[in-house]
Amino acid sequence: MTDLLEDSPLSNQSIAIRERIVLPLITIQQYAIQTILDKGKEDTALQKLILRTMFGRIHVARNDA
Repeated sequence: MTDLLEDSPLSNQSIAIRERIVLPLITIQQYAIQTILDKGKEDTALQKLILRTMFGRIHVARNDA
């Protein structure tokens, strides 16, 4: 094999779809965390945003299994 999951196109496609959903969630989460760190104080709206992105990532992982 030259590519990962070359012999399993369905799994490969499933991972590609999941990544299109997860990558924006990770980006939003990193932005919120960095903003909190830069401010040096807690922000409830950003904390809620981080929590929601975590729920989204968990939901995607749960549906992937």
